[in-house]
Amino acid sequence: MALSNVESESLETTPGYRFKIQSSSSNIKVVLAALLGLSLPFNASAQSVTNATLDRIKASTSAVDSNFIKANATISKDWPTIGLDYAETRFSKLDQINTDNVKNLGLVWSYNLESSRGIEATPVVVDGIMYQSASWSVVHAIDARTGKKLWSFDPGVDRSKGYRGCCDVVNRGVAIYKGKVFVGAYDGRLIALDAATGAKVWEKDTLIDHEHSYTITGAPRAFNGKVVIGQSGAEYGARGYVTAYDTETGNQLWRWFTVPGDPSKPFEDASMEAAAKTWDPAGKYWLNGGGGTPWDTITFDPDLNMVYVGTGNGGPWNRKIRSPSGGDNLYLASLVALNADTGQYIWHYQETPGDNWDYTSTQPMILADIVIDGVLRKVILHAPKNGFFFVVDRTNGKFISAKNFVDVNWATGYDANGRPIELPAARGDDPYDSIPGPDGAHNWHPMSFNPQTGLVYIPAQHLPLSLTPEKSFTQNAATPGKLGSILGGNVGVVFNSTPPKSSAFGRLLAWDPVHQREVWRVEHVSPWNGGTLTTAGNLVFQGTADGRFVAYDAATGTKLWETPTGTGVVAAAATYMIDNTQYVSIAVGWGGVFGIAHRVTEYQNPGTVYTFALGGKAKLPEFVKYQTEGLLQGVKYDPKDVKEGGDIYVAACAGCHGVPGVDRGGNIRNLGYVRAEEIANLKDNVFHGPFRDKGMPDFTGKLTEADVVKIQAFIQGTADTVRPKRN
Repeated sequence: MALSNVESESLETTPGYRFKIQSSSSNIKVVLAALLGLSLPFNASAQSVTNATLDRIKASTSAVDSNFIKANATISKDWPTIGLDYAETRFSKLDQINTDNVKNLGLVWSYNLESSRGIEATPVVVDGIMYQSASWSVVHAIDARTGKKLWSFDPGVDRSKGYRGCCDVVNRGVAIYKGKVFVGAYDGRLIALDAATGAKVWEKDTLIDHEHSYTITGAPRAFNGKVVIGQSGAEYGARGYVTAYDTETGNQLWRWFTVPGDPSKPFEDASMEAAAKTWDPAGKYWLNGGGGTPWDTITFDPDLNMVYVGTGNGGPWNRKIRSPSGGDNLYLASLVALNADTGQYIWHYQETPGDNWDYTSTQPMILADIVIDGVLRKVILHAPKNGFFFVVDRTNGKFISAKNFVDVNWATGYDANGRPIELPAARGDDPYDSIPGPDGAHNWHPMSFNPQTGLVYIPAQHLPLSLTPEKSFTQNAATPGKLGSILGGNVGVVFNSTPPKSSAFGRLLAWDPVHQREVWRVEHVSPWNGGTLTTAGNLVFQGTADGRFVAYDAATGTKLWETPTGTGVVAAAATYMIDNTQYVSIAVGWGGVFGIAHRVTEYQNPGTVYTFALGGKAKLPEFVKYQTEGLLQGVKYDPKDVKEGGDIYVAACAGCHGVPGVDRGGNIRNLGYVRAEEIANLKDNVFHGPFRDKGMPDFTGKLTEADVVKIQAFIQGTADTVRPKRN
């Protein structure tokens, strides 16, 4: 902890903590205070943090509980939880910034998150103190008045294990509850921090086993003395579940599994026994987990005392492998209501029965009260990956309506009972263009609901893929030509090299959930745009893949203001009031499953928090151009190795590095645009290589030197193939 700019030295305590102490006679007092857990800020910047500041933070954050969050939802002064409120409306009642004056919005401060991977979290703000998570689950506490660091906490995730997740080393946010900040670490730990100092209060390993590649990327949800978290990993043999822990002690209070386990063993509860009847045991689904991981949305209705969980895709994706005779495979791709006190199953609605396409229902849901056919209904509004917008009664799980908000080719609609009317070809054995593709018509990027306009603002998209179902499958088999299989991927489909016929798009949709229709849209230059924020000032804010932060008229979609961000934006913004001034903050940092290997901007600035207010005059940070070495050339190779090298490359490298010389690279560089020496000496990078601390796997034992030679041939051979020919 650097209390001033005097000479300092580092002191290591428990893993994840590094702080600096003054080289002065007060050292002993500082060290003793830290070791005794007193209120001193870990990882503090050189700025002095006064006792008065610590006391204010402690008092403010200690007041945050379920009643505080409910009361704040009526005025929106703070942004105390993910989504602003328990309903995750992301609708702020603040209107100081509005359609008339948003053109005067200016930067107040920016903050460097010191990260080069995806930033997906919305900042949480209470009484002028901001808590922002970054890649690798690092948490930053920031003075929202000045943009100065108060403390930061790095949980010490093993960077060489980044490959254990499918979709970048991201984190979607923290929870605050009674003076603690809760963060789910990428490696499966749930950690409680002192909100004033950043000191670790407790830590729990949430994983049921360490054999499979479970990770945590979602934000915890805290209420009524409980903090609830789910995991991800359905592609890697995980079995989904959500767990509630005591906010004070970290003791486990309840756990609910999303799919059944080994049917030869006792079922955990009646809901698992019922679910098992919808799976074919001939597929031995439990050996590969079954999937259903609830890796993102968790909402809470305090009046109904229900927790709502969105569940994930099947593992593997291909139902014919995990459940050969068919079946709905409960509770995959479902909305599920649990008793908030006990975790007991109450009801479910399955949006994609027998999921076959990676159509998760983990996308953020919104709880709203809307008038349908003259009756006020308590509903869930949901736009999952499968391309349909759902309205479901949240008191009992009954289907109300569904309408596709993008083109789809797997179903024509939903019947009166809420079951999809499937097209037979969607489950065929032949190659097919998946529409939507596995990245979804709407992914984790948050949507928002404005009760004044009655519209939901959806970051919609299409990323086309041509797929072929596998006819045979071996769990965890490292198979050349199967995407990511050398690192443990188990999807049961082949990603075809044949280009899909449909075109990619990204758009912002304003959707009327009552009449199930599009009201307006904004077309973007690329898929994978940021989440949305809407306000009583009749505004919608969204960041874009091409590096802009934009404000639109919520009623018409007219663009009213924009600013460059120096990198693509995937997260959603927050707004809050400090000293009678409304601020808007957005954390930017390109990444996620699409952003790893693809990009639209020419800039690659580090993860950054930008904060704006009317009349702001601060300067944007300098933007850094994306560095490329030109198309790779000069690496010697044998042309006969190119084809086999391509199959190995797909199984080991393509998920992060894309296609050499064809893709442009995302937050990880494309290997068609690196120095020739890096490819010529590739084995030095893949075996015990120097990039493990940045997330690159160690392929020792996974690849041979002969494999590497063939990968080199594919990389250089592909670059030579796409190189423009001179006449």
